[in-house]
Formats: sequence, structure tokens, C-alpha cells
Amino acid sequence: MVSEKVLVLDFGGQYNQLIARRVREQNVYAEILPYTASLDRIRAGNYKGIIFTGGPNSVFDEKSPHYSKDILDLGIPLLGICYGAQLMAYMLGGTVTTAPASEYGKTDIKLSSGSKLFNNVTPRTTCWMSHTDYISVPPEGFTVTGYTKNCPCAAMEFPEKGYYAVQFHPEVMHTPEGSVMLRNFLFNVCGCKGDWVMSAFVEETIAGLREKIGSKKVLCAMSGGVDSSVAALLIHKAVGKQLTCVFVDHGLLRKNEGDDVERVFKGEFDMNLIRVNCQERFLNKLAGVSEPETKRKIIGEEFIRVFEEEAIKIGAVDYLVQGTIYPDVIESGVGDAAVIKSHHNVGGLPKDIAFKELIEPLRDLFKDEVRKSGLELGIPADLVWRQPFPGPGLAIRIMGEVTEDKLSVLRDADAIFRDEIKKAGLDRDINQYFAVLTNVRSVGVMGDGRTYDYMLALRGVTTSDFMTADFARIPYEVLDICSRRIVNEVGHINRIVYDITSKPPATIEWE
Repeated sequence: MVSEKVLVLDFGGQYNQLIARRVREQNVYAEILPYTASLDRIRAGNYKGIIFTGGPNSVFDEKSPHYSKDILDLGIPLLGICYGAQLMAYMLGGTVTTAPASEYGKTDIKLSSGSKLFNNVTPRTTCWMSHTDYISVPPEGFTVTGYTKNCPCAAMEFPEKGYYAVQFHPEVMHTPEGSVMLRNFLFNVCGCKGDWVMSAFVEETIAGLREKIGSKKVLCAMSGGVDSSVAALLIHKAVGKQLTCVFVDHGLLRKNEGDDVERVFKGEFDMNLIRVNCQERFLNKLAGVSEPETKRKIIGEEFIRVFEEEAIKIGAVDYLVQGTIYPDVIESGVGDAAVIKSHHNVGGLPKDIAFKELIEPLRDLFKDEVRKSGLELGIPADLVWRQPFPGPGLAIRIMGEVTEDKLSVLRDADAIFRDEIKKAGLDRDINQYFAVLTNVRSVGVMGDGRTYDYMLALRGVTTSDFMTADFARIPYEVLDICSRRIVNEVGHINRIVYDITSKPPATIEWE
């Protein structure tokens, strides 16, 4: 059992999971609940601290997320962030108004050195602001501990009550000393010990799965990627041969990937794995389809149909396991978040799915946390550090209709790109890199003849959580080798471009 934990009460912000992630980095377990969670549930959680998250609303809008004022009387230290700070002020009788000048982005801030929250933080530092409203008059008993040029109450506190609030976002990397502030709240204010580690998550998850599943049978949706691999190993450690992993080779995998997956998980881990070869089935379903959301939905539904068919062959199966991680969930528009793109294992699930329950043991983890879990499970490092690969596979890296010929071209080009990145020693520095076959054709010259072939795009990003990302600064000489190899070794490509867009405004994948 977790000896200590902190509650992150979610009021609808796009990046609120980052707060929980930053807390976990301090070896304190963070649990996320929506603002609709009952007070009894929160009271029963025995939390060491509560964090009110940000959100896009105004506290004086009756339709915006609010909470019962009784939460303030639980005697648990509270930290309000952005909207959470305004909500705290509003609940306690302060005044929240529309700011004369909104603040967005990096902002200089002056902080009180006497605050427990800002211990060992530079008095004049930088923070990340994103607000239209602000606290114009703090509640009675509060002291202002931070201000900016346009925000007279950028931080406030009532230490005797354990109330702390900041208008800015300490959880983002653009607040360089934000992690120190969060650490101060956890250890100086809440009195946490910091004894939770990823091994504890793995052990507790396995124990919880074993108790939940009991003697029942489980079917795991195995794509061969890092996420589904770690999810499968967690279940395998919990219930052994009660788990059947169905690996759907839909013909949309990278070069040689199907054979590699079968060899590793059947051979090295002795897992009960069934490989279903259904390339033609998926290509037939995708014939004539160009719209990316439609492709994702088709692939998601067909995945489930294959699993249902295999489950009938296996016999009674109560649970379906998938390797869904948090960026999948948030991009698919769960809760109040906007839909960015549907993931096959979130938005693509058919409503008539024929299983008792869906189990997603990694649903609250970011990619780097999944990798740490994989290492704790004993998965070899070279497998843990495989390139992330979307469930819909190469179908969403081919612009327009997916055909067997296009898949062949993209597989070879992508393999060359990944090979050269590894040869250059950049495979651990670039968090994700791949090729995209565009639907654009252009004129080229090869030999003495005119060509009219596809343009290939190369994509590489650096990121810690896959919620935001910057394009990787791959050396020109490496890109040059990739370009020359691809046009010489792969047919039907005569032009190569490199994507230099960050996330946002773009997503990492093109579709």
C-alpha cells in the first residue's frame, strides 16, 4: 500500500496531469480525481496534501467547475494553481476580477523569501503565466508573497491554515524553479517523506491486477510497441498463463517488426502469444479512405473485432487489456479536454465491445514513466527504448489512401532513417523519429530522366512527456546521409523534407 499520497483535484486544464507527474518525480505518489469527486471520497483518501489545478474557466461563471467550501475544513494543506488559486480566493471571500492586462508566457516575478513555498527559490525569477482573470483582493488572513508587473497577487498564502496559491504554473518547464516550489509544498508544508518509487507502482499494480482478475482469463491487445509490451508484462507477472496476448499483424507495422515481436515475447518471456496475420483484411477496410480520423476509427474497430474473434476461440474471456497511456487519453478529448485526435485504444473503441471490462494499467502514466516501469519489470533496455509507435501504425504515416505499395516504400525509407539516427548515436537523444509518406508528388531528375514521385517527410522531436515537444536539431550531415540513402535505395521518392514544427501547434504524428 502507498504510505503517503497527494491528491491532484482536476478542474479541467489540458496539462493537469503534468502536476501529478512533477509530484511523482519527487517520489511522492499523486492521485488524480475530477472536481466532481465526493467529499467523502476525498476524506477517505488520507491525503497529505491537495492541489487544485488550473483550468480554462472563470470562477464567477456559474457553469465553471467549483467545489464545496467544506474541502477547506479538512485540515489538509492546499495548493491552488492558476484557476485553482482563483477558486481558493473566491471560496474564502477574496475578489477575482478580469485583469486589466492578461499575461501569457514567460513572466518576471518577485517572490517573498520568507515563504515556505519559496524556500531556496531566487527572489527574482521567471514563471509561466496563462490567465485573463486575477486575484485583485486576497481573502482575509492571506499574505501576498509574489507579484509581477501586471499581477499584484501572483502568489499568496495563509500558513496557519496550510493554504498556498500561485497564479502561475510551477509544473511546466518554462517556470525554471517550479519543481523546487512543488518540492517545498510537498516536504516543507505537507511533511511528505518521499518514499514512493516506480518499483512501488509496479509491485502495487501487479498485486492489484492479481486481486482484480482472480482466476479469470484475460486477453491483451498487443501491438508490439513499448506501451502494450509493458502492459502485457504487468498482466503476465500478475496472472501468468491466464493471459493470452493477441498480436494483430495488420500489415501496418515497421520493417521486420512482426517477426521481432513474436521472437521476443514468445521466446524470451514465455508469454502465451497468438499472432494473427490479417494484413489483407485491414487493407480492404482502408481501401479508398483518406481522412485520418476515419482511418483511425476503422483500425480501432477492426482491432477489437479481431480480438473478439480470438476470444471466442480461446473460450470465456472476461477482461481486455490495452496499453493506453495518458497522452492518448488527453488527446482523445476525455472529460472537458478538447478532441485533438482519436487514438485507436481510446476513441476508437466500439460501443458494443464484447468483454466484461477494459483494463488499462498504464492509463495514468507518461511515456518516460512507462519506460521506467518496463525496466523495473526486467524488459531489456533495447526493447524499452524502442521508438514509440502508434496503434494505427503506418496508416497514419501515409497521407491519403493506404496501399500495399505505399506501405512498402515507407517501411524501407523509415528503416533507413532509423538506422542512420542510431549509427549517429542520436537514438537516445531524440525521443521520437520517423518518416511520413506524403500525398504530394513533385518533379525530379534522376539520371538523365524526369521523375514525378512522392515527397517524403522526416520527423524528429525531443520531449520528456509527449504532451509538448520541440523539433530535434539533427545535424545536417546526418540528414544528408539519410536523404542520399533513401533516394538511392528506395523507389518512388525523389524529394525529402524535414519537419521543424514544435508541438503545439503541430502534433508529433502527422495524422
